[in-house]
Amino acid sequence: MTGAPDRTAQDRTEALIARLAAAPVPPGPGRLRPALLMAAALVLAAVPVLAVIGPRADLATAVATPEVAAKWLLAALALAAALPAALALARPAAPLRLWPLWIAPAAGLALILWRMGEIPSGTLAAEVEGTSLWRCLGAILMLSALPLAAGLAALRRGAPTRPALTGAVLGLAAGAGAAFAYAFHCTEDSPLFYVTWYGLGIALAGGAGAVLGARILRW
Repeated sequence: MTGAPDRTAQDRTEALIARLAAAPVPPGPGRLRPALLMAAALVLAAVPVLAVIGPRADLATAVATPEVAAKWLLAALALAAALPAALALARPAAPLRLWPLWIAPAAGLALILWRMGEIPSGTLAAEVEGTSLWRCLGAILMLSALPLAAGLAALRRGAPTRPALTGAVLGLAAGAGAAFAYAFHCTEDSPLFYVTWYGLGIALAGGAGAVLGARILRW
């Protein structure tokens, strides 16, 4: 008898989750609000930072160089995979389609292997370390903080059943956006550097999102 009320409450909760999950997502700006808020927050964070540190002097040439342009492309791929996944996870019992998150890392690994075949082995460590490792990581984490906060605030209106995972994927999106913005300043053009350290910065933002999401998105 003592377990019956708990079981009834659990059944009601599961039934509510099922109804919310089956409900169609309404068209219109509501579905895009978290993405728009995160984009606005990224611009708000990145514009003053880039105004102070400045874009790289050879930006036009860099964008036209495939090996260098891959910095923006990889970040854009990661963002394009992570943000829709985070928005989907904000719905109860959303199906897991996380495989697109591996596209950018796989492409980055291919770039690393290509670059390793192009350079003498003695220069490998120097290219990985670069000259701005800590500045790169610090900038990506700093630039990702405001978009992550905006995204978490927006997704609190949803009902994610996996708050830590939702926060983690949202953090990956924020980190990818931050890496995209920082690339306008960064002059470290070796894939050994930017795949490694941009990737770590994005992963750390994902970890922060997981910790915060577990607390903020729980319902």
